[in-house]
Amino acid sequence: MSILRLENVIKTYDKHTAVNNVSFDVPKGSIFGLLGPNGAGKTSLIRIITTITGADSGTVLLDGEKLNSNHPSQIGYMPEERGLYKKMKVGEQLLYLAQLKGLSKEKAKEQINHWFEKFNIENWWDKKIEELSKGMQQKIQFIATVVHQPKLLILDEPFSGLDPVNTNLIKSEIDEMHQNGTSIIFSTHRMEQVEEICEHIVLINQGQKVLEGRVTDVKNQFKDNLYKIKYTGELPDDLQIMDVADDSYKIIEQGKKSITVQVTEESASNKLLNHLINKGVHIQSFNEILPTLNEIFIRKVGPSEQ
Repeated sequence: MSILRLENVIKTYDKHTAVNNVSFDVPKGSIFGLLGPNGAGKTSLIRIITTITGADSGTVLLDGEKLNSNHPSQIGYMPEERGLYKKMKVGEQLLYLAQLKGLSKEKAKEQINHWFEKFNIENWWDKKIEELSKGMQQKIQFIATVVHQPKLLILDEPFSGLDPVNTNLIKSEIDEMHQNGTSIIFSTHRMEQVEEICEHIVLINQGQKVLEGRVTDVKNQFKDNLYKIKYTGELPDDLQIMDVADDSYKIIEQGKKSITVQVTEESASNKLLNHLINKGVHIQSFNEILPTLNEIFIRKVGPSEQ
């Protein structure tokens, strides 16, 4: 089941095609990475999903229903460029934004107080946004995004400006919402964060989808059959010339009590391991080296802007 489905979506601005026939599904209850370099079309897609703009053609379905004007109340969107009113008091602003999302004044106050207690900021109600640090403003922006308990949460660079303590705090809240069934789209340039958080990804470049799938499947798709072996004892003298399977491996790197080898097929790794064991080498670890998402990103679209 998909919480969000895009089918052949196209969006053009003047003579520039920002989104070019893009289709993908966001599995319900997943954390989904929307990736791509600057100018790839991610923001255009998010604006279409949140109904800020409409697609020129194609279909967008939210929870099986064609996207319509009622759906923004079911979506929470935290943009990379924060949109808080600097002169407005924190409590009044959150109350206003929550009611825009369809909450009654009483329900909005209840939810805001819940989040204030969670973040231990009960005395912030009468503070103005301009009086808060960037990290403190980020907390308020996060509360504004989730206060109406959306079924789909879209986070664009959510950890920007946060120190490690507050980053872990927001990560914890994202994880809790995920465990409670919220579907989350996570957009960032930080590939290590995607690898840590996301289950599925789609990669957009120059307005087109170039890659989609589960993170584990994508990494396996791009693997180079590399293995790192850590050992004690001495390597056999014939390791360099051993016929594992018709020259089916080569040593890529040799360190102190470790080697990195590349095999032409996965079965050759087992033959190599058995050979080392039979020669009396004590194997401490034998691990496959999978490419990072950042390495895959670079292969597909060039160096990312970190």
